[in-house]
Amino acid sequence: MGLTDDVRRHAADIATGARWVEIVTDRLDDVEPGPPPELDPETHYLEGTRDDVAAYLLTLDSINFGSGWFPTLNKRAGKSGYFTVAWGLADRFRAHGPYTNDELRSMTQEDMARALGQGADHPLMKLFAQALTQLGDFLGDRTPLEAIEAAAGSAEQLAEQLAQGMPFFDDRGFYKRAQITPQDLQIGGIAEFHDIDKLTIFADNLVPHVLRVDGVLRYHPDLTQLIDGEHLLEPGEQEREIRACAVHACEQIAARLDVPPRTLDMWLWNRGQAPRYKSRPRHRTRTVFY
Repeated sequence: MGLTDDVRRHAADIATGARWVEIVTDRLDDVEPGPPPELDPETHYLEGTRDDVAAYLLTLDSINFGSGWFPTLNKRAGKSGYFTVAWGLADRFRAHGPYTNDELRSMTQEDMARALGQGADHPLMKLFAQALTQLGDFLGDRTPLEAIEAAAGSAEQLAEQLAQGMPFFDDRGFYKRAQITPQDLQIGGIAEFHDIDKLTIFADNLVPHVLRVDGVLRYHPDLTQLIDGEHLLEPGEQEREIRACAVHACEQIAARLDVPPRTLDMWLWNRGQAPRYKSRPRHRTRTVFY
């Protein structure tokens, strides 16, 4: 049993006994396909050498979290918190190239704030600096590409190595960022993974929100009141049920559409950028896992 099997089993177990979230089974056939997954070449650094783009994507996925803080970020015009971070990091790479491993290991809160155009006292910048320090330690003397190639072409093995090697990737039961890293590397043209389609969806706060707006997930009235009132959810039962039910529902939807869950995830995540979804509150949890 590998990491992805563990995620599927974990999600199914939680969904079966969920008290706060219900999967509306008669809406599972209502999800429509979307365009092929891709990374935006303006907001992502994709034009460099293979080594440099590998470094960018591994660095980005090391700080691909913080949605609970995103409303407090200085966002780029018309861009979400994620795209603000991705674009800020891309511009840093365009101007100065990749961070060295020593620079990663010595990363500070001020360094992150300067690179991403944020306030030096923002708590997310401190967490980002810690995440990149972990990345530097994980890499050791290796280049990012060497660390990626150590997984021997296995997306699941790379996810397991990331989760074992860096605490901020160790998202027990979901492994959102550990799984999305090989996905980004593959659609970014950096690596090919023979088992890429074993990945589950990348359980965050946006994909469940899209499923909720589309009627696939139904929340308990008390949970609905918390989310619609824009109150933070503490890490725990409610937010884990939201994520687990999203994973379990998407397994069923992906089977109906005959697509890998990773592709379905990108369809739903991209759909979530539309005004229909942006106009309604989603759950916010302050965590390093998504």
